[in-house]
Amino acid sequence: MIATIQAWFQQLYETTGFNFTIFYDPYDWDRYVAGLRMTLLLGISTILASLVIGAVGALLQSGPSRVLRGLVNGFVVVFRNTPPLVQIFFFYFGLGTLLPDIRSADGLRAPILTNVQWAIISLSLFAGAFNVEIFRSGIEAVPRTTIEAAEALGYTRFKAYRHVVLPLALRVCLPALNNNLINLLKTTTLAYAIAVPETLYAVKQIWSESQNVLEMMLVLLATYAVLVGVLVWIMHRWERALRIPGYGR
Repeated sequence: MIATIQAWFQQLYETTGFNFTIFYDPYDWDRYVAGLRMTLLLGISTILASLVIGAVGALLQSGPSRVLRGLVNGFVVVFRNTPPLVQIFFFYFGLGTLLPDIRSADGLRAPILTNVQWAIISLSLFAGAFNVEIFRSGIEAVPRTTIEAAEALGYTRFKAYRHVVLPLALRVCLPALNNNLINLLKTTTLAYAIAVPETLYAVKQIWSESQNVLEMMLVLLATYAVLVGVLVWIMHRWERALRIPGYGR
């Protein structure tokens, strides 16, 4: 089967000039798959981390401490009002130079955080700032009487937030949260700027060597269309699973 596909794309190139090298060249295919795996790593890691940042930030933002509320508000303002590419450069080229180096097993100097780790940190904080506001809007939509009822049943403030407020707030803000997470997946392409070998980086290397820009751009567009489509399907299934009839309408 694989040999048939490779032969078909090889013949397509010879007869029409459309050079989809990843489908008949094992070396290019391996590079493309490696880039796709890195994109999945970036997407899954940043989505999970940004959800945690958003939930914790919203809890602190609605808490009694003015200092914590001020810190969270400052975090949201900084990361929401600056471009994500600038943030990536700031973390990687700015903060990265301030951290000490470590010695690798062969005695060479290496940064304490790699470009992949900096990309995950930067993109997670960027999306997390938006998630804080999204979760906050959901928390404020939960009736105060619901919180008072939970406290009357003996829930502490944290337990009421965890078991009552957050589940209800999540149902209210899920559509906005879905949009932010979808945008975050597409924003992972910015990691290309600091040489993270994700899908865009891998495809760029392939078309630079094979001179098949159009073909690889079509592959790149199709790849992200599929990835985003799968995420949209998952988020819609999640939204339907959490739906409470009559709540939030």
